[in-house]
Amino acid sequence: MILRVLDFDLQAPLRSQAIYHGLASVLTPDASPILALVTPNAPYVCVGMHQDITREIDTEFCAQAHLPVIRRAAGGGAVYLDANQLFFYFIYPRALAPRTVDALYPYFIAPVVCTYQALGINAYFKPVNDIHVAGRKIGGTGAATIGHATVFVGSFLLDFDTARMAQCLLAPSEDFRNALRQCLAQCMTTMKKEGITLPTRTFLKQLFVTQVAAALQVTPEETTATSAELSAIAQQEQELADPEWINQSGYKLVANGVKIAADIYFTQSIQQTRSGLIRAQLLSKDHAIAALVLDSPAQPAARAGLAQLAYALIGFELVPETLGMYIVQIVKAQALDMAGVTGEDITAAILSCVHRE
Repeated sequence: MILRVLDFDLQAPLRSQAIYHGLASVLTPDASPILALVTPNAPYVCVGMHQDITREIDTEFCAQAHLPVIRRAAGGGAVYLDANQLFFYFIYPRALAPRTVDALYPYFIAPVVCTYQALGINAYFKPVNDIHVAGRKIGGTGAATIGHATVFVGSFLLDFDTARMAQCLLAPSEDFRNALRQCLAQCMTTMKKEGITLPTRTFLKQLFVTQVAAALQVTPEETTATSAELSAIAQQEQELADPEWINQSGYKLVANGVKIAADIYFTQSIQQTRSGLIRAQLLSKDHAIAALVLDSPAQPAARAGLAQLAYALIGFELVPETLGMYIVQIVKAQALDMAGVTGEDITAAILSCVHRE
């Protein structure tokens, strides 16, 4: 089977996302599959289709840092992207791609893992959709259906600015942001961190295409985009730049939150309780509380007690059967003034923003 390889080289942030949207939109069911490659020529923040930018992204910081915020048509969380990454987009007619998630991710991740291994990095597939090295994430992937196409996206990480990524997210406090930054630094790795000589873009591309040919049993043929494909990409640039598309909201706040790595999530929720609204912002690691902020806009007198409780809960496992018991014990032991907010209300608020697949 022929695999068209389209290398778009360096592109502006918006176009780097519009490429796979455009190619997929005009792919016909009987077309050859495509592997598109691109590197952004400037940094930006990319958010998933279901995210609420105003509640998850520090838009003020991004504006000051001249970081565009671009919404993609695929799901998933926010990610910081720059020229230290080589993006790859597999765009397959749906009939030629695996139909289930269990088959789709390992199928397309296989040549990515082989490429890292050929570079001397002992990478492996971490279900559902991550690539790890010695327990640390070196790459995440995503998938979507656009028109007649199955789209699979990911990137190679030569280097990654974890501090900048943490700054782009709307953290409720500097202590919380520091915890987020530490989690990112500890759980992520890159080619640079693994100590290899960084490959040139040309070498990495050639190595990857070779691994794709072997793993997917295809014959790569490098070609250029057709006029129809270029027109579709240009059209997608306009649509992705539409403020109504970028700033849409109204989705469930917790959604998928931000997936930092396997078993590490930054999620939020607003829970209606008998004592009023309670907002919870949770950084969870290995299904335990790594950082937590609790607030009750309707009960200002409870805020000090909620802040003390949130700090005391760091390290506790997010187990429904025991979390409520711990909360009651902490409130009693520390004589916290909760101003009518019950332990049951707080437990419900925290558990409502626990990530679920």
